[in-house]
Amino acid sequence: MTNYLSPEPLDPRLLDSVILRRAMALFLDWFCMGVVFWTSLLFIGIFGIFTLGAGWLAFHFLPFLPFAYYALLIGGSGATPGQRLMDITLRRDTDLAAPSLAQALVWTLLLYASFALAGVPFLFALLNPHKRAMHDILSGLTIIRAA
Repeated sequence: MTNYLSPEPLDPRLLDSVILRRAMALFLDWFCMGVVFWTSLLFIGIFGIFTLGAGWLAFHFLPFLPFAYYALLIGGSGATPGQRLMDITLRRDTDLAAPSLAQALVWTLLLYASFALAGVPFLFALLNPHKRAMHDILSGLTIIRAA
């Protein structure tokens, strides 16, 4: 039986300074999402002018951009650009393989639920020996050093 709060012991080098790297990766990803958001905003605005306003319906997709950013990038490669720059990656607890798209979507939804709960579930990472936040545990993923 798998203990989901503390899976198989990991090499301590895989968890070296993961919390700081996670925080830095989050800010880098927010910057990347901001660039994509403002570029999309400009493109949709110009496209709407050329289509006499019909293209402006695409503005309704912009609130889903953060969810798509995390879910598609993590589900495909296991890391967002910010996480790659900080040399961390998301892996499944059971076999340390790259997460599936469904796991990445669950992780993303739980991440934003953690923000909605004033960040309290993030504090669990300070108490957990594997540096896992509550959304990591509930989605069955763990963040480790990519090297």
